[in-house]
Amino acid sequence: MPTLSSSEPPELPEQREPMSQQSEPAPQPQPVPLHRARHTAESFGADPQRYDRARPRYPDDLVARIVAGSPGPDVPDVLDVGCGTGIAGRQFTAAGCTVLGVEPDARMAEFARARGLPVEVATFEAWEPAGRTFDAVIAAQSWHWVDPVAGAEKAARVLRPHGRLAVFGHVFEPPAEVAEPFAAAYRRAAPDSPFSGQPARRPLETYQAGYAKIADRIRETGRFGDPEQWRFDWQRSYTREEWLELLPTTGGLTRLRPEQLAAVLGAVGHAIDALGGRFTMRYTTLATTAVRTGAD
Repeated sequence: MPTLSSSEPPELPEQREPMSQQSEPAPQPQPVPLHRARHTAESFGADPQRYDRARPRYPDDLVARIVAGSPGPDVPDVLDVGCGTGIAGRQFTAAGCTVLGVEPDARMAEFARARGLPVEVATFEAWEPAGRTFDAVIAAQSWHWVDPVAGAEKAARVLRPHGRLAVFGHVFEPPAEVAEPFAAAYRRAAPDSPFSGQPARRPLETYQAGYAKIADRIRETGRFGDPEQWRFDWQRSYTREEWLELLPTTGGLTRLRPEQLAAVLGAVGHAIDALGGRFTMRYTTLATTAVRTGAD
């Protein structure tokens, strides 16, 4: 199943020419680290309005826990890495924080600014903090687009002593009655896509393993306490229209041609119709979080 930009998508296999165009058998493709897959990483800004409208928000309990664990004063300073359209940033603002976003896609940044979130356009790795430090660094559905080693080191540099790094995201795994027709339609519509060979659904343990890897990279900096793994389970009902609104904002579909996208959405729409026009998505929001150790 194509990645839905969930909590920790798999690495992207390199694309290669069809066998009929190769003079000799091609070597097995090597995985491409997601932070280097810039065409996909920066494809979400094609329709920021839809992205902001369709993408789910984050559990209030998660936001409250991060805010409560920040060392700042009454108004914690939060840096939102890969802030996108500002979905998480606005939630932290509403929770009483001062939030600055960093976002490499100027289209997403413009949308977030128009809704009140200050944003600086850059990748996190290239962003210049200019001496600024923060009580919390968050990455909502975005850390897989950041170099895992450089990102953890930079987070440590811009956090105040005892500040918190929190990396979190949703696991998008719809029920099999929706996921399997989606995967089959995707394979038919885009057989050469690096996403087309993925299974219809993946176990939660696959995503948890991704968050364990994030914890390893944070631990290796030597600048954080032992990382914690948090989990929040919740559910949401989707109508046919609501789910078809969300799907085009996901990583496997943002770069499809219009006719490919229409074929996939048509198959998924028929599957949801067979369920009575709606289904319940059981979400799991996973987080890896760690506290910056005292002053260097």
